[in-house]
Amino acid sequence: MRKYLRCSLTLPVALLALQFAIPALAQQGTLELDPTRTEVHFALKTSLHTVHGTFKLKSGKVNFDPSTGKASGLLLVDAVSGQSGNSGRDAKMHRETLESRAYAEISFAPLEIEGSVPMNGDARIQVKGTFRLHGQDHEMTIPVDVRISGSDLALDTNFSIPYLSWGLKNPSTFILRASDAVQVSVHAIGGWTHDPAN
Repeated sequence: MRKYLRCSLTLPVALLALQFAIPALAQQGTLELDPTRTEVHFALKTSLHTVHGTFKLKSGKVNFDPSTGKASGLLLVDAVSGQSGNSGRDAKMHRETLESRAYAEISFAPLEIEGSVPMNGDARIQVKGTFRLHGQDHEMTIPVDVRISGSDLALDTNFSIPYLSWGLKNPSTFILRASDAVQVSVHAIGGWTHDPAN
């Protein structure tokens, strides 16, 4: 009789645990950004004015497990695409500061996400990962505003890159002094797919 009671109690408990596990698994998935609908802007303050420019996203794909917060994937920016609207200034940026012929890509590899990502709606999360610039890796935590509507996803982030302390050449001249950090803002559009098999 006791054995029967144990079995009869175990089955409902197992079913209840499975019921809670299924929604968590269903939330695991992949986000993929659309390079044609993603904007990467930079702003560098100088003693005379603020230089504004853009870069192009090459690709962006992130896998995320909300039950652990672990993430993987890679966001790739085309370093060669950087432009500020001034050909002479841009040539110097690519030749002397970015050295984009040798370091043609800028990347961010997410490792962990802090905060809750909703199935639908808005949220602010913190994304920890590795930012690679000029051939060197740097650990960073980037704040990201997320908006999810069904399978559609939008991301917005704004963060500072201390490029001088990261070893890049100072673009300042005798007349013009540049800030030691560049501000980067990203507005990205993409898709979110749920994959219970992950």
